[in-house]
Amino acid sequence: MSLVVLGCGLGWGALAALPFIVRMRRSAVTVRLGPVTPIAVRRGRLRWRSGPVGRVIRGLLLRRRNRAEDRRILGELPAVLDLIGVAMSAGATPRGALETAARWGPPVIAVHLRQVLVAAELGGSFVDAAGRLGEAAPRLAPVAEILVTSAHLGAPAGGSLARLGDETRSTLRRAAEARARTLPVKLLFPLVFLVLPAFGLLTVVPAILSAMQRL
Repeated sequence: MSLVVLGCGLGWGALAALPFIVRMRRSAVTVRLGPVTPIAVRRGRLRWRSGPVGRVIRGLLLRRRNRAEDRRILGELPAVLDLIGVAMSAGATPRGALETAARWGPPVIAVHLRQVLVAAELGGSFVDAAGRLGEAAPRLAPVAEILVTSAHLGAPAGGSLARLGDETRSTLRRAAEARARTLPVKLLFPLVFLVLPAFGLLTVVPAILSAMQRL
């Protein structure tokens, strides 16, 4: 009985290690081909990347990267809105508040805010540079609109920033609840392919073997 359980465990281990073995064999073949391989590999990669399949894959990777950056910006936005609101309530101009947020704010949004400040320092208008903030990061378009309006009209932006912060936090809370609802579906894979086979190997198989030995 122990031999059967051991054999089943070895079989599952070999099945799990099969993708790594295949990858190691491919890398070994690439190493054995010697110095001629890199040119051929580069040409093959160029043909693959310039073809329709490469364009589709690049588009998918770009959309995936943009979605990941958008999620990070959404997560950092409440803190940035608080920084800008506190700075403007303390008497800072929209540009000064933006400098404060770029210096002390979270890293992803700070990069976009520094680009606005660099464009303004190079001779451009702060209003124009802030207005283009939404082009690089659409999630920051409401922030740019609030700053541009405040710079144009001199109107206080504290209320608008507070409302935008509340809306952003509500969006984050709904997104977290949606991810929590998908958790049981994600747990099905380890449950079906890992937990249940292990349960069967440790409980059901020994019982069946012992019953067969009694017969």
